[in-house]
Amino acid sequence: MSDYFRLRRREFNFRQFLKNALAEDVGEGDHTSLATIPPSQKVKMQLLAKERGVIAGVEAARRIFKAIDGTCVVKVLVKDGSQVECGQVILKVSGNTRKLLTAERLVLNIMQR
Repeated sequence: MSDYFRLRRREFNFRQFLKNALAEDVGEGDHTSLATIPPSQKVKMQLLAKERGVIAGVEAARRIFKAIDGTCVVKVLVKDGSQVECGQVILKVSGNTRKLLTAERLVLNIMQR
């Protein structure tokens, strides 16, 4: 657990935040993914910077991916607070396609704010 989350554990319950965010965003599931993607399909994804700037939310993204797919592998290439260039790969993740697509929406919503 990063220092940020450890230090703010009393004021911010990440698990409750994740539960609430998924209930709002996903509800009973992404019907398109459920209908078109086999349950055991695996995928490799990468998160790219859309423009030059300072990255934030990498640790939150890692925790979200791991919470939704506990068996996924997340490789962080850029740490929070680092300068990034347009097109730079921030992290790579591999795991269950359905689960990672569920996590992706929440991760992007957090990191774009």
